[in-house]
Amino acid sequence: MNGDQTAGLIGAVMMLVLVGSGLIARRLPIGATVKMILSWCAIFGIIFVLFMFRGEAGQVWSRIKSEFSPGGVIEKDGTLRVRKAEDGHFWLDTKINGRDMRLMVDSGATTTGISLTTAQAMGIEIDTSGFPVIVDTANGSVEARRARIDDFAVGNIRRGDFPVLVSDSFGDTNVVGMNFLSTLNSWRVEGDFLVLNP
Repeated sequence: MNGDQTAGLIGAVMMLVLVGSGLIARRLPIGATVKMILSWCAIFGIIFVLFMFRGEAGQVWSRIKSEFSPGGVIEKDGTLRVRKAEDGHFWLDTKINGRDMRLMVDSGATTTGISLTTAQAMGIEIDTSGFPVIVDTANGSVEARRARIDDFAVGNIRRGDFPVLVSDSFGDTNVVGMNFLSTLNSWRVEGDFLVLNP
């Protein structure tokens, strides 16, 4: 038992002695006094257990919050936890040049890809010089153009001058690829959660 735990135990015992002496001074019937002492013991016992497991309680609370927050929950160490959507994919609430946009995580995509409509709406300048890039997608090979996002943010994770591919063939689905995931300290899937460690 460390010093904090010893001090907490001594404090709890002193509080129980104080409460017990107060009850005795009131000269209540012995049955009522015993019930009140047991009630106070239970209260102090619960408080002591919560104090002992405050670290684990914080982790449980983070897990509960992530269940009800589809955009993800940022933990104390900066880790972002995102729950899998009903469609079976992980979706990230991002900001592209300060504007909100949901992107699907695609670890099979080498580079983050956005539609031409999204790029135009977000004020992204597209490089039209040179030849287009050929990208293999689930719907076959498509042509895309290179572009860079001035400010790309996922929760508390920010990247400047972030490279993306833009194509009108991507349709309405914008994806976060490995060129973002590989900039993280680590990323992993834990059950129904995507965990991003910046």
